[in-house]
Amino acid sequence: MKRLLIAACVWAMAGTAWGQVDVTSAWARATVPGQMGTGAFMTIVSKEGGRLIGAASPVAGVVELHEMSMENNVMKMRPITGLDLPAGREIQLKPGGHHVMLLDLKRPLKAGDKVKIELRLETRDGKRVTQPVEVEVRQGAPAHEAHKQ
Repeated sequence: MKRLLIAACVWAMAGTAWGQVDVTSAWARATVPGQMGTGAFMTIVSKEGGRLIGAASPVAGVVELHEMSMENNVMKMRPITGLDLPAGREIQLKPGGHHVMLLDLKRPLKAGDKVKIELRLETRDGKRVTQPVEVEVRQGAPAHEAHKQ
């Protein structure tokens, strides 16, 4: 029985980050009727450094990493292939900057809902791991985040 329990624990940890990154202040913007996409935002700190290379969510058909930038006085949004996570440094995914884009939504997201997002990470030594995050859906940025936008 003890071997079975140990094997189950090892199997459960295989392929998961288990503390690779700390995620705080995670939230997603609520949608309005007919809206098929929205952004998810959070603060990520990688203990050992690595790279955010993607994400997935059961509420979206497509999940992409995006960045927003100003080009010729026009705000543009585009997908990116990854985002460096320097060791110990706080990386903010926030409105108007880098964020997770939830597209082809399978249902509207209402304020108060909880959404699961799986972050896909690459460690410094090239291993690919995942880390689940639970994200609260809100109408807008949490009050303590609003001044950072």
